Amino acid sequence: MLNIQTTIAIIGAGPSGLLLGQLLAKQGIENIIIERVSGSHVLGRIRAGILEQGIVGLAEQAGVAKRMQQEGKLHDGFEIADGDTRIRIDIKAHTGSSVMCYGQTELTKDLMEARESNGLTTYYEASEVELHDITNSPSITFTCQGERFRLNCEYIAGCDGFHGVSRASIPAHNRQEFERVYPFGWLGVLSDTPPVNHELIYARSERGFSLCSMRSSTRSRYYIQVPTYDKVENWSDDLFWNELKKRIPAEMARRLITGPSIEKSIAPLRSFVCEPMQYGKLFLVGDAAHIVPPTGAKGLNLAASDVNALIQVLQRIYLHNDKSAVGHYSPLALRRVWHGERFSWWLSNMLHNFEGEDVDELQNVTHNGPNRSTMFERFMESERRYFLYTEEGHKVIATQYVGMPYEELQ
Repeated sequence: MLNIQTTIAIIGAGPSGLLLGQLLAKQGIENIIIERVSGSHVLGRIRAGILEQGIVGLAEQAGVAKRMQQEGKLHDGFEIADGDTRIRIDIKAHTGSSVMCYGQTELTKDLMEARESNGLTTYYEASEVELHDITNSPSITFTCQGERFRLNCEYIAGCDGFHGVSRASIPAHNRQEFERVYPFGWLGVLSDTPPVNHELIYARSERGFSLCSMRSSTRSRYYIQVPTYDKVENWSDDLFWNELKKRIPAEMARRLITGPSIEKSIAPLRSFVCEPMQYGKLFLVGDAAHIVPPTGAKGLNLAASDVNALIQVLQRIYLHNDKSAVGHYSPLALRRVWHGERFSWWLSNMLHNFEGEDVDELQNVTHNGPNRSTMFERFMESERRYFLYTEEGHKVIATQYVGMPYEELQ
């Protein structure tokens, strides 16, 4: 077994792991990344593309924002369609801030190229990854290109996603997990077609939720709500486009430009949080600690706020010799995580169709009479009337859509 050494071991070469590694390197803190798949596989993952100003600022600090600033599109608002009624949420007017439309894949590519150009070490296609002694003298063993390695380090950042080894390495009795699995998923299609609108449109209809998004002026990303048991094979391109047209306002459907899909997949929806987000010298970052429904575009943005919290802690440890800061990561990160979780949960409830689901039963709500409209549905109808049709409601949505400000470590 070959022994190697670093200061911070990062498991996962997704955007959160790469961003953390780049920011650490800028501070002169040595780090090595271990990733179970190839770099090309990482870049093949199709993910969201709405970035809060917090992650844009971190990309600038990491020195990887040049292409984003050139090719990304600032969005000052977005729309919510309630049937054929289109309501614009002017986030710039209500908050003074905007969001950046720039694909997660593009950001990952920028981070990968920066890491390679800086000569930083990444082990791709690492298998049999195991964490050891994470409360005292942590190390990671793994196999790469047929050779077995032991990576000795001072701290581990688990950026390896929901199904990774990091969270599973924390004893079950030392973590508490909160989860809600939604009774539907999102069928997403990526196409080389111009977006139907210059800003995102979240659409609610009697047939179910849909989202019109984009990656650039020539590449679009569309989603429709489907049952959890549905399969991609059931949806030809024509079926998808025809269904999308039935769920968006008629004027949009008439000018929607369709084309062959270049990627098609179904993503399940869940809300999930693991507490605490650290155990001994292991820190959980991003999807390893929490999952949000994609409604509201909080997934990558919450991972970035985790990175921001962890960077503050590690700077205290290595630049100010303050090891007492290590215990502040989880409380600092979780405060913002729960804000994002609540917003994504609430927006999902308000815009999706739960018809036929036992939502009231799950919430211990009873109702009598022949009308099948549930109490939950009535609550959501009331929510829409207030939040979509009043300026006060718009301000609440806008404030949370642009993201709560990053909290400084005291």
